[in-house]
Amino acid sequence: MGTAIRDDGSKNGSFTSAVGGVSKGAFSSPRLAAISAVTNYKPSSAPMNFLEEPTSELFNCNVFSPSVMKKRLPKPVYKALMRTIESGEKLDASVADMVASAMKDWAIEKGATHYAHVFYPLTGATAEKHDSFLSPDGEGGAIAEFSGKQLIQGEPDGSSFPTGGIRATFEARGYTIWDVTSPAYILENANGTTLCIPTAFVSWTGEALDKKTPVLRSMQALNTQAQRILKLFGHTDGALVSSTAGPEQEYFLLDRNFYYARPDLLNAGRTLFGAKPPKGQEFDDHYFGAIPDRVLAFMLEVERELFKLGIPVKTRHNEVAPGQFEIAPMFEFANLATDHQQLTMTTLRKVAEKHGMVCLTHEKPFAGVNGSGKHVNWSMGSASHGNLLDPGETPHDNAQFLLICAAVIRAVHKYQGLLRAVVASSSNDHRLGANEAPPAIISIFLGDQLTDVFEQIKSGGANSSIPGGTLTVGVDVLPPLPKDAGDRNRTSPFAFTGNRFEFRAVGSNQSIAGPLVAMNTIIAESLDFCATRLEEATGGDPEKLHGELQKLLTEIMNEHGSIVFNGDGYSQEWHDEAAKRGLLNLKTTVDALPVLEGDDVKELFSKYGVLSERELESRLEIYLEQYVLSIGVEAKLTVEVARTMIFPAAIRYQNDLASTCSNLKILGFEFDTDTLEVMTSLVKSLQDSISELESAIAEPASDELMAEAKHCCETVLPAMNKVRSYADALEGYVADDLWPLPTYQEMLFIK
Repeated sequence: MGTAIRDDGSKNGSFTSAVGGVSKGAFSSPRLAAISAVTNYKPSSAPMNFLEEPTSELFNCNVFSPSVMKKRLPKPVYKALMRTIESGEKLDASVADMVASAMKDWAIEKGATHYAHVFYPLTGATAEKHDSFLSPDGEGGAIAEFSGKQLIQGEPDGSSFPTGGIRATFEARGYTIWDVTSPAYILENANGTTLCIPTAFVSWTGEALDKKTPVLRSMQALNTQAQRILKLFGHTDGALVSSTAGPEQEYFLLDRNFYYARPDLLNAGRTLFGAKPPKGQEFDDHYFGAIPDRVLAFMLEVERELFKLGIPVKTRHNEVAPGQFEIAPMFEFANLATDHQQLTMTTLRKVAEKHGMVCLTHEKPFAGVNGSGKHVNWSMGSASHGNLLDPGETPHDNAQFLLICAAVIRAVHKYQGLLRAVVASSSNDHRLGANEAPPAIISIFLGDQLTDVFEQIKSGGANSSIPGGTLTVGVDVLPPLPKDAGDRNRTSPFAFTGNRFEFRAVGSNQSIAGPLVAMNTIIAESLDFCATRLEEATGGDPEKLHGELQKLLTEIMNEHGSIVFNGDGYSQEWHDEAAKRGLLNLKTTVDALPVLEGDDVKELFSKYGVLSERELESRLEIYLEQYVLSIGVEAKLTVEVARTMIFPAAIRYQNDLASTCSNLKILGFEFDTDTLEVMTSLVKSLQDSISELESAIAEPASDELMAEAKHCCETVLPAMNKVRSYADALEGYVADDLWPLPTYQEMLFIK
């Protein structure tokens, strides 16, 4: 790996035009060549002319949106589709031919020659199968065809993606199924365009092999149970209740010259070596700072591309760590938000390449500085009733809100382990619990106002709400501001932020599908519990609702209120307190994933038709396998880079020191040998730690994935960290011109 960007096959060869166009022999190491290329960066293309194509005219221009369908489809067909999209009615497959014809004509007008069924396998990535519209006409020409059958169903290989045992290698048949609730779109390329059709992906036996299908099932379950709650309050219009999501995406930008000079970043997505820079993020000077011109040019192009795809991005800013940034959209239906999140990550990476950079979405690409999360803002609502988690000005009087909020509290407490498991990965383990992310302990932040209301409920009934008030700052020229009734809490994994809950533990490289499936399903179960209790207690008599509701809310808060915590989630005091409350502290993926084997989790997903027991078992197997494979790659990279890049540089410097010491001694001069002794010790320790890591890697693999995962967690990772500790120490001694890897201060601060 360390020689991939050299042209002579040596371990310390000259850097070539593969990085930055630097001429052969110009530099002694890839690192120095990369620095030169970055500092001499010039944009490869002319700036975009925003006046020729105003951003206001771009939104949804490449989407087969409801407005496009309304113009191109017969009115009955359009209305049938909208009933499915807006009300969740069963899709009438007989309309598919007319939709396919209109979609094909629209796409061809946009320059498309192919269509692609886009799906989301259990790798967490996006997959595509492209087919041409053109078919031979038998007379030496071709005609463009696209039938309803081709729109509805595709057939990719059902065994080449991770299936967790659902499909054997020889059982290849799988199907993609058109998801009408997520609109088709045009994907542009310099050489043409493609019609992309979001689809579900299932096996020949009908089991979900993807991320989308369980999301749709969980949204259906949530709607069913939410309708029962609304009916208790006299709302019987049946308007579809959908979960909504707004995921904030954090990421790092790195010049591609640095990226290609780091085999660890290239293959693992994170740095396996790197000493802490003299200046990190301790000054807090990067957060919300002025966006560098090169980065802003990238952001502007990203936003324009996302607008074309109908993705409502709203916010951009510098994040806390140097080189770290964030993009955030407005709320959308959860299924659409999931698809759009995948498109956002793809677009970030593609546009970064055009600007000579690489977008890193790994949760912790740089040790010692903030990692990246994907805060998923979650709520639920309908066209008739709006946001069901909006408390209003006086939440103590809003009985419907209090019931739904209490159901969320109950769900998070009862299934705290599941919420931790669905964000578990080898990469997110490096972030959760660090001083920029929520701890691995799941808790809920309610804020002063709601905490006070629910404390009143526990004591017999809520009669008041803490008012918001007005904020003044003592400067006459500044207007008074409306002041929220409570503060925010950045350390909480699951925080109420005014009219939604923010699940902050989700990793930046994850699909948001898994967390959404968990949230939708556990809250559906909790709404089911509440509706059943109230239906039985009231017997349908609305006069009894208030009294029975008060009893239920009091019971929920007494049994599940221990999940509420408004303090500092980073503190040791909270860890101690959480243990006393009986809350789980599942620090690693190996600790968290066994939750998926619990009878309560199996029953939960089975009862609401979201995941069968077999489908759930497949997820556990796949996630364990991904954990083992990820750490296996990192461990081999650690050995390779340490042995072929760091060790040779250290030996050269050690020899230089020894030679200098010997020559001075011959000339009769005194020479301080402390540095040489330190170098000798560190080099020996590095060699020994590499050998220990190789031994850990070489241990025979267990037949049980869980045992193998434990070995990776308890033996391989500590051995990797030991190698890193000596290598990072050597970085502080080896002469700068000999050090082979771009350093943290270079990668994070040179743009």
